[in-house]
Amino acid sequence: MISHPPLCLMCVGLLFLFFLADFTYSAPALRTPISSTMSGPYPFMAGQGLNHADLSSPYANSMLHNSISPGLGNYRSPMVGQVGFDPHLHARGSGLNPMTGIPGGKPAYSFHVSADGQMQPVPFPPDALIGPGIPRHARQINTLNHGEVVCAVTISNPTRHVYTGGKGCVKVWDISQPGNKSPVSQLDCLQRDNYIRSVKLLPDGRTLLVGGEASTLSIWDLAAPTPRIKAELTSSAPACYALAISPDSKVCFSCCSDGNIAVWDLHNQTLVRQFQGHTDGASCIDISSDGTKLWTGGLDNTVRSWDLREGRQLQQHDFTSQIFSLGYCPTGEWLAVGMESSNVEVLHHTKPDKYQLHLHESCVLSLKFAQCGKWFVSTGKDNLLNAWRTPYGASIFQSKESSSVLSCDISVDDKYIVTGSGDKKATLYEVIY
Repeated sequence: MISHPPLCLMCVGLLFLFFLADFTYSAPALRTPISSTMSGPYPFMAGQGLNHADLSSPYANSMLHNSISPGLGNYRSPMVGQVGFDPHLHARGSGLNPMTGIPGGKPAYSFHVSADGQMQPVPFPPDALIGPGIPRHARQINTLNHGEVVCAVTISNPTRHVYTGGKGCVKVWDISQPGNKSPVSQLDCLQRDNYIRSVKLLPDGRTLLVGGEASTLSIWDLAAPTPRIKAELTSSAPACYALAISPDSKVCFSCCSDGNIAVWDLHNQTLVRQFQGHTDGASCIDISSDGTKLWTGGLDNTVRSWDLREGRQLQQHDFTSQIFSLGYCPTGEWLAVGMESSNVEVLHHTKPDKYQLHLHESCVLSLKFAQCGKWFVSTGKDNLLNAWRTPYGASIFQSKESSSVLSCDISVDDKYIVTGSGDKKATLYEVIY
């Protein structure tokens, strides 16, 4: 297998190619997982000039639609009780496994994959898109013009502030005032030319952790009259690409460009352990709601789970694609994984079978579960925001933004979604039930 260059060098080189060219650079074709022409743990590609489309309810006009005109911006979900189909097949070429026997001859986008690898289209249950906690649609309510590519976003609890991470700084936005177009503060982090890749709030909302293309993590005191850095954690790895915080706020986990998972004691501000296993950069991470299990994905085409009580690896899932994003369902059982290959796969935490979802047209760059666990969102280099039903992936709503969508978050009350994109802005959506 061809070895990859160091993750931080790959990412920085790609960022400058695209961003200094003001998104006019013509991107090379995506590489296979073992070829080495494309850089970075996710490809920050130029937008295609497509206009943002409002999100549409699958219940418009009080009826479900089971056909989609791919050229339309408004996307309506397929009919429940039938197999879902791919509205983007004309753009995807032959990426889908061709399945037949679908009503209307439409190709499926959601498949059940058995333990022996057999793929079958998923017949969605009648309640796939209805019931408590399932959105009807979502609408864009604000654009936050960060001014640099937004590689990381997070929403405070309670929902008042959005934090957007770009080049060398995090900007803080008060979204309690409708139409607010200016940040309320700016936190200068890392170095001026280094991109921030992850921002995480502690549950009390008083502390923000920032990691990115630098060997240090910044810990910010947000409760001070003016936000200030109260500590920095220095790693041997040249870059951090994802962060997770334990539910008790005592420990921070950092995905490092050398493949290690650094475990930090936030009270004593010390490195207490490193989980070693990934043979290439660790790109994404999530923690179970009870704080006992950690999930990580890497550029070595693996997803691994770790027992935090015993400090050891529990499982390893091997794929044929690099892993760019993942999320563990807050209510347990399901892990959703975003691939370089454009697939989203939903794994059960103990059973071998899984679901494979095919609505993205390119790399899946970020993924987040709603707190209720009944749905999740994914975003991609294809400019798409997709909302999926847990676990079988019935499409709830979809939006096409104007550039690659690099990051996302959902508020703790499941009422808002924020995305960060390659066209130097974040977009705030209200979820409608």
